[in-house]
Amino acid sequence: MTQTFHSSAPPGRLMLSEQVYAHLRDAIMRGDYAPGAPLKPQDLAREQGVSLAVVREALVRVVGDGLADRLPNRGFAVPSFSDRRWQEIAEARRTIEPAVLRMSIERGDLDWEARVRASHHRLARTPPFEPEKGEYYTAAWAEAHRTFHRTLLEGCGNHALLETFDRLWTASELARRWSAHRNPGRDGVQEHRALEEAALARDADTAVAVLNQHLTLTAAALTEQP
Repeated sequence: MTQTFHSSAPPGRLMLSEQVYAHLRDAIMRGDYAPGAPLKPQDLAREQGVSLAVVREALVRVVGDGLADRLPNRGFAVPSFSDRRWQEIAEARRTIEPAVLRMSIERGDLDWEARVRASHHRLARTPPFEPEKGEYYTAAWAEAHRTFHRTLLEGCGNHALLETFDRLWTASELARRWSAHRNPGRDGVQEHRALEEAALARDADTAVAVLNQHLTLTAAALTEQP
């Protein structure tokens, strides 16, 4: 879930800031910027044809999403690949999500089961790659992936826990994409199928074990040397 943004800036500037924010977020997620690459406000303002104030507002939002850093006396940059934050985020997800998944399996009703089945069906049927566009992951697949994982947890009925998932997911999405590029042989399709099957069978122990392995593989790929 994207961080809520409030500003007293004029509506016109807010609209421009939203456009620049969306452009930056998409560009970073696509891998247009290398890990650790600087994000220079002056260059971005020139490229986008907007003011420095508009660019800075957009950059602050990208930082809030965990997709950029604000460096003292050095401006803004894409997070470093080796940054320990990815391991900390992965640790937080491995701590929180399995517990929430167990609650979801225990509390989820028939409507939850139907949503899990539908979200997995959409994920399985959505092509992840569009080589002709140079996209390793399509926007449609990325959204289907997020929806499936969130739906698995929604049976818990605890909005505070789901909001925590949303924040951690956004912060970890860039790391997940980097991980996928470094581990192209990973069988994510089977991992997701195993999660769906265990959840719908109400087998909480198996579902938690599969989810832990799923999250651990992403974290492990980030510790490997390029």
